[in-house]
Amino acid sequence: MASAPLNGIRIVEFAGIGPGPFAGMMLADHGAEVIRIDRGRPGLSFSTDGKDPLLRSRRSISLDLKNPAAIAAVRRIVARSDAIIEGFRPGVMERLGLGPDVLIGDNPRLVYGRMTGWGQTGPMAPEPGHDINYIAISGVLHALGRAGEKPTPPINLAGDFGGGGMFLAFGMLAALLHAQRTGEGQVVDAAMTEGSSVLMSMMWGFRAMGRWKDERGTNLLDTAAHFYDTYETADGKYVSLGAIEPQFYAKFREVTGLSDAKWDAQMDPAQWPALKEEITRLFRGKTRDEWVALFKGHDICFAPVLGFDETLADPHNRARGAFVTAGGVDQPAPAPRYSSSETVAPKMAGEREDAAVLRELGFTAEEIAALGH
Repeated sequence: MASAPLNGIRIVEFAGIGPGPFAGMMLADHGAEVIRIDRGRPGLSFSTDGKDPLLRSRRSISLDLKNPAAIAAVRRIVARSDAIIEGFRPGVMERLGLGPDVLIGDNPRLVYGRMTGWGQTGPMAPEPGHDINYIAISGVLHALGRAGEKPTPPINLAGDFGGGGMFLAFGMLAALLHAQRTGEGQVVDAAMTEGSSVLMSMMWGFRAMGRWKDERGTNLLDTAAHFYDTYETADGKYVSLGAIEPQFYAKFREVTGLSDAKWDAQMDPAQWPALKEEITRLFRGKTRDEWVALFKGHDICFAPVLGFDETLADPHNRARGAFVTAGGVDQPAPAPRYSSSETVAPKMAGEREDAAVLRELGFTAEEIAALGH
């Protein structure tokens, strides 16, 4: 097996929460050397929680960024790095003397990754917010939920992680390729509002084609259709059904004995409510595992809804090695995987190694002591 794809890439991550660390985890999982910098006094940190998978596979140092010597140290470290990640409100890094003009001036090839909710510009840019707020103005939150009910946030998957950290990681990789080709660094302005809206591209296409209504819970993929939803079973558990294509829908009907002609109206939204009521009663007639056994081996697009412990024990997940245990913490394994490269086996954040990391970065004992270590 070859080394990890991002081996040789060094990234400086300014400690934060949520999407910034997620981007750092993704890059570290695939071989980048990611060094986290805490901006507090040495020895005070929230970046070394050994139970947080978002912090895995990198080391961190603590620098008091109110100390001019620490600012100089950051500039020295970044000058020998390929990229940085920061997730502060617009203007914070500039006030610290670590804005893009300074750091790219020191290192013209630097990729400067900026993670915010609203973006670096625009009237909302300086305002506080969280995932739920960002996906509210991007149109994503409005689309999530059942008919006649209030919008339901998908925890923080669509803003923080899907539309935030993942887009930042993607943008940084694109900018790193550009820097390798041209020698030119640049800023990556990753805004969760925009990333989450890009995740809705297919729905915008459906809307343009007249196939998506603004009212949530009335469309093909948002729980309106009887063949695309979750259903409760006799034991109070749930199953998922996604029999969209005619051949899968036909097999579902065959296995469940739904032979009446009324089931032929699969794509008639006017029939969906009545058909859904019948399927709801149908699924409540057996336990979840009985449905799993009945549908096994049939092309239906069906799966049980699993909880955390069940997910870890699922035969497919186990066969794929989709989850690992590191530092006593069960967590998703790095993904995606490669045919000829390795990802990095997760290693949880441990005790701080400030002096050791600084020595490896070329700082002398006297310089390290001047930084309070």
